[in-house]
Amino acid sequence: MDRFRLVTDLKPAGDQPEAIEMIAGSVMEGNRFQTLLGVTGSGKTFTMAKIVEKVNKPTLVISHNKTLAAQLYSEFRSFFPNNAVEYFVSYYDYYQPEAYVPQTDLYIEKDASINEDIDRLRLSATSSLFSRKDVLIVASVSCIYGLGSPEDYSSMLVNLAPGQGISRKELLKKLVDIQYERNNMELDRGKVRVKGDVVEIFPAYRQTAYRVELFGDEVERISEIDPVTGDKLNDLEKIAVYPAKHFVTTEEKIEKAVVSISEELDARLAELRSGNKLLEAQRLESRTRYDIDMLKELGYCSGIENYSRHISAREPGSRPWCLLDYFGDDFLVIIDESHVTLPQLRAMYNGDQARKQTLVDYGFRLP
Repeated sequence: MDRFRLVTDLKPAGDQPEAIEMIAGSVMEGNRFQTLLGVTGSGKTFTMAKIVEKVNKPTLVISHNKTLAAQLYSEFRSFFPNNAVEYFVSYYDYYQPEAYVPQTDLYIEKDASINEDIDRLRLSATSSLFSRKDVLIVASVSCIYGLGSPEDYSSMLVNLAPGQGISRKELLKKLVDIQYERNNMELDRGKVRVKGDVVEIFPAYRQTAYRVELFGDEVERISEIDPVTGDKLNDLEKIAVYPAKHFVTTEEKIEKAVVSISEELDARLAELRSGNKLLEAQRLESRTRYDIDMLKELGYCSGIENYSRHISAREPGSRPWCLLDYFGDDFLVIIDESHVTLPQLRAMYNGDQARKQTLVDYGFRLP
């Protein structure tokens, strides 16, 4: 389906018909900013659902907290049961960002607990954006934080179909390149299980898995299966397996990034040493050299997002990719409770910037 279809018995009433026509018309005329006013319980969500149906563009709904985002997600799913309504909020149950407090010389390591269900929903949201047009994503402030390059994410997907020529070794290499892990004992999210010429893939963004049966160097059959029981649900004509993480890239880009990171490191070390900041220089060199070694060996390192500028070959000072970049150029943004959400977006950006600047100043991170 490439159109939003609103499914409801509700009918616009009161001021709603006029608001729907005015705002939808204004958007389609190319006006960038509209404001819908209304007290609590006046049906603003239903009004916006009608506008989404009329405008028919991929839509991002930003809310200022997870609880309200979950409520909006539930409402929009009921309005658009046949469209891709997705949920994109922070996937941390607990999050302590990396930080340094100069006054007490206290370094705080990053510590986090990831909610696997929310991680799946985030990956489902971005995979939907590349596979269909009728996508509405309800997001929190998490949508402004860095993700991997949308170009790399979409270009590295693995397409498979019966009759396609591919060896088992080649298939497994492609899956490892997009951050899937091999586990022959347990089929879990983001894992691959191999039994002879049968490769079972549990996509990181789905609740069902794929079984790919090979005959020699050719795909013979593809099935959708229950990952717990292994029972076949149905046969598939083709599949596209999206990366298991948002930060994925090619070996070639990693090699270029390692050179670029090393060059920035050398320049920054010279700067710190000329300012007699020897402790900061030693600290930065040991941390960054270790990360470079990890990138060379594994193609990944803890805190890889800190090197996103080098990996995506962006200019110094440019912002990292985020969820908004996955939408392309033509999409609709709805900011719920904008009098609260917009100040929060600015505060989260500026707070994050200040924390990272301190890490840079004291040799914990490259600029």
